[in-house]
Amino acid sequence: MTDLRGKTLFITGASRGIGLAIQCDIREEEQVQAAVARTVETFGGIDILVNNASAIWLRGTLDTPMKRFDLMTQVNSRGSFLCAQVCLPHLLKSDNPHILTLAPPPNLNPAWWAPHTGYTLAKMGMSLVTLGLAAEFRGQGVAVNALWPRTVIATDALNMIPGVEIQRCRKPEILADAAHAILTTPARSLTGRFIIDEDILREHGIDDFNAYAVDPGQPLLLDLFLDEALPT
Repeated sequence: MTDLRGKTLFITGASRGIGLAIQCDIREEEQVQAAVARTVETFGGIDILVNNASAIWLRGTLDTPMKRFDLMTQVNSRGSFLCAQVCLPHLLKSDNPHILTLAPPPNLNPAWWAPHTGYTLAKMGMSLVTLGLAAEFRGQGVAVNALWPRTVIATDALNMIPGVEIQRCRKPEILADAAHAILTTPARSLTGRFIIDEDILREHGIDDFNAYAVDPGQPLLLDLFLDEALPT
């Protein structure tokens, strides 16, 4: 289950090679419940939840309208919690249940908070939801992990970040392959981790990432919330 902008859930049944697109605002509890119910009715259950919804606003406190603040909180941290809460009764019946959230490793470095406290709070909220759920459901065999790219990924989200050079980004395929590596691992052997895409791919024998670069000849931009990206 993925949600790119808090609006539509795209749900797939891999074993049958079919998909189901559902219009859904994950800020609305009833809509999420209805989407999950329809998914279970269509596919017979839920094995995987991917929390990919994220609203972004990279501005300082005085330039952050509360409407934007509320949107980020409702979509990012609250949305991740809500989707997990509604899916968990079905995930607990799965043979290999996974929750995977696109969120960074928790980081209290003020350098990541000062420029955009509202966004950082909402994004780190997703990380803390991951931390809590992993501990809560570890004994019941549900894998709860987070995935984050080492480098900036060329997606539509870059429209919210002026000045980013697409040529210095990687393609979304690196995250897709990293997610596949996580989600095909037995749930009881991989949970509670904040995983960087490169790291999980190396664990699976992939260490050449040139094919993922938009332009292999360009130096890559490191992503937010990773201290190695800060000026030294």
